[in-house]
Amino acid sequence: MIDPAFWRGMALGASLIMAIGAQNAFVLRQGILRRHVGIVVTVCAICDMALIAAGVAGMGGLIAAYPRFITIVTWGGAAFLFLYGLRAWRAAFRGAGALQADGSRAAMQEMSWQRAIGLVLMLSLLNPHVYLDTVILLGGIGAREPSPGNMWFAGGAMIASVLWFTALGYGARLLAPLFSRARAWQILDGVVGLMMWGLCAGLVAQQM
Repeated sequence: MIDPAFWRGMALGASLIMAIGAQNAFVLRQGILRRHVGIVVTVCAICDMALIAAGVAGMGGLIAAYPRFITIVTWGGAAFLFLYGLRAWRAAFRGAGALQADGSRAAMQEMSWQRAIGLVLMLSLLNPHVYLDTVILLGGIGAREPSPGNMWFAGGAMIASVLWFTALGYGARLLAPLFSRARAWQILDGVVGLMMWGLCAGLVAQQM
């Protein structure tokens, strides 16, 4: 019988992971392009599961005790988000082309799977909110569940993460007809650029 803590973990995990952010935007983009989707989804899910497990195991308290860690991640994340946003704005203004019938896009064909992994790792780990939300909040709540409820809670949150990234990555291809037009890509790039710089500004404001 499934412990009720499993459903509590799944509900809280889903509410946190489904928020629009840099990581989800990247997964969506790769899903539309059908480029390295399996790798990107897997890396996102593994990062989330590792952080959830660490939080339930007590890492949240350790991070809370050393605020300098969050400060370092915040400035590193802000710098990365600024550069990623700049890249998106450049693509928006230049117009990088439409999605072709075979699911490729000229501007993205040269992205290797190694580069895709590097980008998704930075988007996943250079974000202080992932530690505050996933490790401290989610992990802290899960750690308070009496054993074995804490394991059920962590499992529910992990399943929510796997389901979300899988649905986002592989479901994004349904948007392919929309992105057969270059204008749609320009709009998406502009929205992504605005989102990245908005997140960057928010991180910098936290440190001022």
